[in-house]
Amino acid sequence: MAPTILIVGATGNTGRSVVETLSDSVNNNKTLAGYRIIALTRSTDSPAAQKFAKLPNVTVEENTWVDITPEWLKERNVVKAFIASHTEPSQFAEESTFHLALLNAGVKYVVRISTTAANVNPTFPAYYPRQHWAIEALLSSPEFEKLQWTSLQPNTFTSMALGPALEYIKQYRKDGKQNTLLLMPDADAPLGCIHPDDVGRFAAVLLAQEDHSVHNKKKYELNGPENISGKQIVKLVEQYAGTEVKDVKFRDMTFIDHWAGSVKENKSLILSIKYAPVTSWEGKCSTATTSKEFLELAPPQITPAGWLKSALEG
Repeated sequence: MAPTILIVGATGNTGRSVVETLSDSVNNNKTLAGYRIIALTRSTDSPAAQKFAKLPNVTVEENTWVDITPEWLKERNVVKAFIASHTEPSQFAEESTFHLALLNAGVKYVVRISTTAANVNPTFPAYYPRQHWAIEALLSSPEFEKLQWTSLQPNTFTSMALGPALEYIKQYRKDGKQNTLLLMPDADAPLGCIHPDDVGRFAAVLLAQEDHSVHNKKKYELNGPENISGKQIVKLVEQYAGTEVKDVKFRDMTFIDHWAGSVKENKSLILSIKYAPVTSWEGKCSTATTSKEFLELAPPQITPAGWLKSALEG
């Protein structure tokens, strides 16, 4: 059977560009000649899954990644993998089980998506960066020596930083009314927010390498091609709305309160997410922190202004 690259979270925000980039690479990169790609999805009926099914060198399979076993991996001759896990409280238990299955199946290399690099430590107040830290600690242990790995640590995704701005412009164009513009970024701190497609392309480039040892146990910090601040986002909004924004709130995290208020369990964990953007407000998530390997192998292409323009035209 052909050697296989498994993409977990194939229809997610980063997984899509991993699948698309690898599909092209199999035909153009001699290192991947003869490889096939399994795009794992919860539903083969989804539009994204059906699109993948038409791509060359891609097989779409419907399965729940938390149930993957070493036997399942061996049957499909999986030798490399990508995973973009969820950030729910069960993440460590489920993702660590997945990596254990990779190890026991003899998989050679895995690329995983982490979170904001400045947050990934054992004492960070928000709960989910600690889970990422624990996964990276597990993979760094001697027991996992045979499984090579790379952890990608994207700072804020563009849609998180500019999503409210996009909705504000759409609403104003619709009814001409202004509400308060709620923005998560700080007014002045430079933020190197990144588009998921740029993250996925880099993951695909890493998976296409012949020698993974140079990237083994590495944690790469990823940012977009340029910084943006809260005030600069306001200027973009005014440009596209054609009017001055009268009321804006920076460092807004009220959506977390709404989220916590809508659930019965894990309220305190959800509320802890309010601490997640603090490092970006302190200026620790600018393009100055971008790993050189990212810039050398797959430099980011999508700017915040470019994303907003495309989203409004789409």
